[in-house]
Amino acid sequence: MNAKSLARLGIPVGLVAQAGGLIGEAHRAGRAAADTQRVVTGIIAAPEAFLDDPHFGALAAALRDHRATEAAGLAAVRPRDEPLPWRQWGTGLEPDAVGQMQAAMRLPVAVAGALMADAHVGYGLPIGGVLATAGAVIPYAVGVDIACRMKLSVLDLPPEWLDTRADRLTRALEAETRFGVGAEFGKRGDPSRTRPRDHPVLDDDWSVSPVTHKHRDRARVQLGTSGSGNHFVEFGTFTVAADEAARLGLADGGTFLALLSHSGSRGTGAAVCDHYSRLAMDRCRDLPGAMRHLAWLALDSDAGREYWAAMNLMGRYAAANHACIHRHVVAHLGAEVLLDVENHHNFAWEEEHEIDGTRRRVIVHRKGATPAGAGVLGIIPGSMAAPGFLVRGRGVAGALHSASHGAGRRMSRTKARETYRWKEIRPLLEERGVRLISAGIDEVPHAYKDIHAVMAAQADLVETVARFDPRLVKMAPEGEKPED
Repeated sequence: MNAKSLARLGIPVGLVAQAGGLIGEAHRAGRAAADTQRVVTGIIAAPEAFLDDPHFGALAAALRDHRATEAAGLAAVRPRDEPLPWRQWGTGLEPDAVGQMQAAMRLPVAVAGALMADAHVGYGLPIGGVLATAGAVIPYAVGVDIACRMKLSVLDLPPEWLDTRADRLTRALEAETRFGVGAEFGKRGDPSRTRPRDHPVLDDDWSVSPVTHKHRDRARVQLGTSGSGNHFVEFGTFTVAADEAARLGLADGGTFLALLSHSGSRGTGAAVCDHYSRLAMDRCRDLPGAMRHLAWLALDSDAGREYWAAMNLMGRYAAANHACIHRHVVAHLGAEVLLDVENHHNFAWEEEHEIDGTRRRVIVHRKGATPAGAGVLGIIPGSMAAPGFLVRGRGVAGALHSASHGAGRRMSRTKARETYRWKEIRPLLEERGVRLISAGIDEVPHAYKDIHAVMAAQADLVETVARFDPRLVKMAPEGEKPED
């Protein structure tokens, strides 16, 4: 009996070598081949009946234990029959997004969840989904663009520059960041002869994962770039009342010139998601097909620890990305920063929450959701023609201290491309005083929900501190594959 015949009989791959060795020993001891085949076949049918066999008892015990482990593994990934209770903010959300949240709450590792008012369909967990798990991290519940984040810098330049020196501001955006899937600094043949940006994050330990180790050089040249999809860098007005200005450390209230950016961990983050989501789906291959993007990694496993370390590195890298963009744009203008605020989404945090009356350490995934703990500042943008808001979290337990990360899409990219033309959009941009430097038609304001309705729906989650109105907007040009 060779390895192939043993496998065909039903011996697991991991036990084939052991079975072959025991068969060889039995033959050398004079046991007949026919009897050996009879016993091996019997062990496959009922291993408990052969535990005392002098030659094959060890194989019987190994097969019994293997099946017990396999059965426990299947039970561990089997979804609950009914979802755990969870809370939803906002009305009229996409039924498919609500269905995705219900599916997430059926996971055996899920312990609590919430759905934000900007929710729409994503991979696995919906965009706007907040999910707390016990001892497990779900790569797709973090998202493809790991640690995508917002950063706001309020500058000491007069807001009138948006009208009188718009060209100078535009040149700063054009010179100091890059947009698109393969965007990088120091690219061979770059006519502007740029050099890669520098930041201490490049001195971090990139060997925490084979993926980050492999892509460190890619991350180096993409540092300070903005990607594609809904990522942007824009100038606008920042308006704040005097009392809130004092709390923020500003000398006075009023209207300021501000810089706002939105992007994440670029190609390296996407590679981390791809690698570890595949590992998770292999580990949880018995999940129903519709739930495969909710596959998780146990945090006490090697793969789980690797992903967690890589995810946190991507968080630091995404923050460095924004730091470079703002540092270089501000330096280009010879400006000073009066206030800066930043936060990221598409991430998982280890936090303590009260769940079913008990304080527990859990992993909180916020996929397209903003941390909104009590007193925590965050930025919630609208669209290229709608305001964004600086907010302060209220720390609502039912939302797992979270809020929306933006207005949220009301229309798919494909539908937006089929529906709109720029000639229909330009009058609105002119009416709002928005100068669009570049963007794809799938990012038109009409593709997004009403940010005012979203903010009203989550008034119990955050209080509005200040308002940002976009005026000069740069996004990836038409035709770029979206990365958000």
